[in-house]
Amino acid sequence: MLKRLFKPKYVPYDSKYLELSAADERNIRTISNDIRDYISRSNEADNVDYNTRDAHAKGYCALKAKFEILDDIPKEYAQGFYAKAGIHDTVIRFSNGAPKVDADIKLGLAQGLAIKVFDVPGKKLAPGEENSTTFDYNLINFPVFFCNKIEDYAYISKLFLQMGDYLAKGKLGEAKFAFDWLTNHSSKLPSKESFKTLAAISKFAKIEPKNTLLYSFYSQGAVRHGDYMAKIRVKPTKEASKKVTRRTPDLASKSEAIQPLIINEIREHDYMFEVQIQLCRNLKQQPIDELTKEWKESDAPFVTVARLTIPCQDVPDDGNFDIMENLSFTPFRCLEANRPIGNIQQSRLKAYQVASKTRHKLNKVKRQEPKSLKETFAKAFF
Repeated sequence: MLKRLFKPKYVPYDSKYLELSAADERNIRTISNDIRDYISRSNEADNVDYNTRDAHAKGYCALKAKFEILDDIPKEYAQGFYAKAGIHDTVIRFSNGAPKVDADIKLGLAQGLAIKVFDVPGKKLAPGEENSTTFDYNLINFPVFFCNKIEDYAYISKLFLQMGDYLAKGKLGEAKFAFDWLTNHSSKLPSKESFKTLAAISKFAKIEPKNTLLYSFYSQGAVRHGDYMAKIRVKPTKEASKKVTRRTPDLASKSEAIQPLIINEIREHDYMFEVQIQLCRNLKQQPIDELTKEWKESDAPFVTVARLTIPCQDVPDDGNFDIMENLSFTPFRCLEANRPIGNIQQSRLKAYQVASKTRHKLNKVKRQEPKSLKETFAKAFF
């Protein structure tokens, strides 16, 4: 009864979370240069005939989908993009989170869900794409990120890109990776912050192996949510989860264990996720600039604002390779009312732009944003 009487209060949006210092700007340039260099060498490093992304390099499939914004959302949640109910054509990309293309067992189980929603009116934040009619999400199957500040990410991002090389050397490589992470290659003493970020990246190794369709996917960083601030989760519905018969990938005996599980399920039945918003209620419990700290659902519940439906469809064995490789996703292809916020999040604007432009240029593919789902799957588009 008391819960009904007291309406929850939400922390209002604060533009201070967009501010960058001169040092931040310098570090963003370092991060962007490292990404550009990595992508330029990725084809040789991975022994493939194309240049890959610097993260989520191995795509599993691109699928047709529908994104339905619900019409009975509480006003605090019906903000920006979610203010108007409706159904939008959508394309999604499932991927592995690693920066390499290799056998699944060597890449770990951090996986991504990228979403591109069509026919979304309004000015977008992505530079040069203000008139785009698409709205993107970049999500991963883990609630926290492994870094909190741009100054740390400037060296940690390079370590992340080299993680495969470290781990290939076994226990010795793992120890060297931890040492370089904690000390920035012996340039500083370990700190409380470096131990915190190492603990966060270590948790990724504990992700349970299962069919990608069974994971929940998170924004990790915070976003503006109109008048408020929030995080995003995309969670399978209970009914959809029950449909999955291929529930665990056979990583030990198959180099391509994950992709077939997704594709074969979608060939047989449709699937549905709930798109949920977690509004910030208390900055101590839900800090904006501490991405290594999970916002507990018990303190700030998730509320469903939309549904993402993947209809049963004929998917080729390569998962629509050309489409998933040539599409570009950025969390800044969004409305001002739903923009990424926080220190680390601001670094993503330049990083995603540099990564996409570099990759498309090296692959000799025109970088262009599709205007519709039909255009996306047209054979002559890319």
